[in-house]
Amino acid sequence: MGLVPKNPQPALAPVDRAILRLLAQDARMPNNAIAEAVGIAPSTCLSRMRALRERGVIRGFHADVDPGALGLGIQAMISVRLHAHTKERISSFTAEIPRLPGVVAAYHLAGADDYLLHIAVADTDALRDFVLDHLTAHPAVAHTETSLIFGHMRGEAVS
Repeated sequence: MGLVPKNPQPALAPVDRAILRLLAQDARMPNNAIAEAVGIAPSTCLSRMRALRERGVIRGFHADVDPGALGLGIQAMISVRLHAHTKERISSFTAEIPRLPGVVAAYHLAGADDYLLHIAVADTDALRDFVLDHLTAHPAVAHTETSLIFGHMRGEAVS
């Protein structure tokens, strides 16, 4: 017997996949241009995009900001392993982490580590302070491992 996903989504129509591909490349692409590229009327395109947002397929539109331009010259990925996997500890950790200064993203993982945090800070002193003040001092955290990010490439996940 297979596992049933928590929130199964209906299959996407080919035209919806085409719309998503275009938006993933350029979220500021005008509706008329998207409609023309996928071969549908602008009104149809607008209603399809609205439906994709309402279904949670499109979760938002974001600016890809260079952290260095904001004075955040050091980026790192920090693997975090918790002491115990109780609901209370996980809830406490997941409630606090996204609100910490410098956290770009947090991922809950399966495997040896429990979380992977993407951090952007001003310098190595700020990175050290983040790890010591917010992670190793946290009662739920057993272990951390920090890897500096030298470069970033964005993939094309939408097909």
